[in-house]
Amino acid sequence: MENVVIIGTGCAGLTSAIYTARANLEPLVIEGDLAGGQLGTTTDVENYPGFPEGIMGPVLTDNMRQQATRFGARVERGYVTEVKADTTPFQLVIDEGERTIEAKTVIMSAGASPRYLGLESERQLLGYGLSSCATCDGAFFRDQEVAVVGGGDTAMEDSLFLTRFASKVTIIHRRDELRASQIMRERAFENEKIEFLWDTVVTDVSDVEKKEVTGVQIQNVKTQAESFFDCQGVFIAIGHVPNTKIFDGILDLDDEGYIQVQHPTTATNIPGIFACGDCVDHIYRQAVTAAGTGCSAAIDAERYLAEHE
Repeated sequence: MENVVIIGTGCAGLTSAIYTARANLEPLVIEGDLAGGQLGTTTDVENYPGFPEGIMGPVLTDNMRQQATRFGARVERGYVTEVKADTTPFQLVIDEGERTIEAKTVIMSAGASPRYLGLESERQLLGYGLSSCATCDGAFFRDQEVAVVGGGDTAMEDSLFLTRFASKVTIIHRRDELRASQIMRERAFENEKIEFLWDTVVTDVSDVEKKEVTGVQIQNVKTQAESFFDCQGVFIAIGHVPNTKIFDGILDLDDEGYIQVQHPTTATNIPGIFACGDCVDHIYRQAVTAAGTGCSAAIDAERYLAEHE
């Protein structure tokens, strides 16, 4: 019987582990298939407080893991494939039934996964000039030309943010009009640093051998004409997918699949189940905000246990 089971080892989950471990709750953390969450695929992190020279993403999450285990948290590899929340204690099925864990409380912090184009070169250049987070990595592209792939509000927000650093931002969109809201469209059209490539898709990213972005191979979807577009950075802005499938039909989710919590707490509609990090937050999606809600979830779980025991 576990006091607390934490799903996910990103900033939210590991911060929850630190706080619940220091409260002598001996939390069990289920790592999943991406150790460190999205930070596990990030190179330089320069906006996390306390690191004036920056820090590598995997190093930051490894430090958090060591801090949590120092206080008694246990981190185990595994993937939660089912949650039975209609009984107390909760039952978490691991790896399609290989084992089942009972928990008095659950902290869901499995995060959200960026949508990517699905290119092999995209995967290999992630963190080497290709990014899904303009807020995180925009400052690395000062006075350079970058491309943003997408046509919704996220793509417009990222593009406008990048104009603070880049010399030119080109939005590559597969349609001939934007899906973004009217106000975001107007802001993008009015910004002299932003240009558009309409009816265009990215078919490849260069240069994998150099381990840096030198441009993208593009194709016009109407004429099928192919060409090469020079740029020094590529930002994929086609949305995120919250990793909440295991709670579909159990927890209250919004239309996009994000878990709905009872603000300002992290409590869900099921007493004893709390949620934090990017599986809740589709607005900020930053390491520091995820860590903050991870702290909140730990305190909420601790208080819940104190009230019910």
